[in-house]
Amino acid sequence: MNTPQEIQTGIDGFRLWPGALSMQAQAELLAQVLAAEAEAPLYRPVTPGGRPFSVQMTNLGPLGWVSDREGYRYQPTHPVTGKAWPPIPDYLLALWSDLTGWPEPPDACLVNLYRDEARMGLHQDKDEANMEAPVLSVSLGDTAVFRIGAAEGGPTRSIRLASGDVCALTGPARLARHGIDRLIAGSSTLVPGGGRINLTLRRAR
Repeated sequence: MNTPQEIQTGIDGFRLWPGALSMQAQAELLAQVLAAEAEAPLYRPVTPGGRPFSVQMTNLGPLGWVSDREGYRYQPTHPVTGKAWPPIPDYLLALWSDLTGWPEPPDACLVNLYRDEARMGLHQDKDEANMEAPVLSVSLGDTAVFRIGAAEGGPTRSIRLASGDVCALTGPARLARHGIDRLIAGSSTLVPGGGRINLTLRRAR
């Protein structure tokens, strides 16, 4: 795998590799994700307060992030089927190793499908055991308007994430507030039926 070119974001710890995945790599990775979804189907979780998410979700890897009325957590089985999550594709494991340099592999990969008006409000990734481990995100499909701001609050910035882009929350940005404001519909034809798939690799344990 050729190491993609990183650009400066102006946000300490927020790393971005635009166009890190070639069109061929995007198509091959998408095919693997769609095959995994046949084993671990997408579902629509709810918040602890009972409000449905606007995105559909599933997971890959030994652990999967889930949300329901009992709270946010990682667990080894799909909440609907009760089966173990499918494995994380080797390509994603290699990407994690090459770009983050973290000594341990990710043990969770959250798969989010955004369609139509789906969005993700500002939040922090803090259900993991080690907050120093990075969070790596891969975008497939329609361009998303990504919003990010400091953990302690204050102004936020918007950055467009296109299909094949990879970004990471590391160091000072590990607990940054971030979310998806909207999609730019029709900006990609990669995902069947349209929309965006986001793959978020984490070290949960």
